[in-house]
Amino acid sequence: MTSRRRSSGDGDVHGPDPDYHRPVLVDEVLTYLVGGPGLYLDGTVGGGGHAAALLERCPQCRLLALDRDPEALESARLRLAPFTDRVRFAHLSFQDAEGDSEVRASGLAGALLDLGVSSRQLDSDRRGFTLRRGAPLDMRMDTTSTVTAASFLAGASKAELARVFREGHAPRPASLAARIVRRRTARPMGTSDDLVAVLESMLGRRADHAEKARLFQAIRIHVNGEVGALRRALPLIRDLLLPGAAFVVISYHSVEDRMVKRAFRDWSDRYAGLPPRLPVRATEVEARGSLLTRKPVTPSKAETEANTRARPARLRAWRRAA
Repeated sequence: MTSRRRSSGDGDVHGPDPDYHRPVLVDEVLTYLVGGPGLYLDGTVGGGGHAAALLERCPQCRLLALDRDPEALESARLRLAPFTDRVRFAHLSFQDAEGDSEVRASGLAGALLDLGVSSRQLDSDRRGFTLRRGAPLDMRMDTTSTVTAASFLAGASKAELARVFREGHAPRPASLAARIVRRRTARPMGTSDDLVAVLESMLGRRADHAEKARLFQAIRIHVNGEVGALRRALPLIRDLLLPGAAFVVISYHSVEDRMVKRAFRDWSDRYAGLPPRLPVRATEVEARGSLLTRKPVTPSKAETEANTRARPARLRAWRRAA
């Protein structure tokens, strides 16, 4: 997640954009993440802000930088050019990190996931993440994917629409799903204006920013399979960590934050996964690791004043047992 800056919306990534590269909670990330030398994973490299901070802090560290967005990878290549001998890029989802041969061979000295959408994506009208008028209903993080927000809204059943809206905390999910199904029989929904118009016709009034944002976010999360990817990736990345390595996740949505909280808590419980009332001594079982953050770490007032989009960020960290 990066700073609040309106771009031209043309997707130009031919020159470094300093605002695009400003990461959230950078000092906190480095405090929890950086241990010794080795291979680190940035599973959502974006503009390369966290990655640059890590490589500057740790001259003996190497980095595997992943992102689903080809434009983000190109921007990260520019930002991380000074570290070209210590960083490798791949157009992959973080759930596929275990497929990398170097990761399998050496393990990970640490892993970072900064979930959500970057300001570059939000501020480019053509990417369709924005609430601004006339933006296409696209919302794909991976622009090579064929599933867009428009195609989802055109083809999903009423029950599936309602489920997605409910899980994303959109307003009145069942009524909204029914209204969309009726609307699309007359004409397809292609722009942000169309979606907002359906929402407001269902509400019977103008929707406020939070209501629109929850609806758009629910659709974006579904189109990109974000919850499923995180659910699969958490245990996979955990098992790739070397003893004593840290796993840091920054989330911006309550659903994702709860998933990370529960996973880190369960991995820190020595009795997790054992049948209840099983007669076993504490000395006979060990937890997979330990919590580094009992509560989520949030941005300071100064950081949120400088970057309003940092406000919902929640950082959690966990360390694998040595």
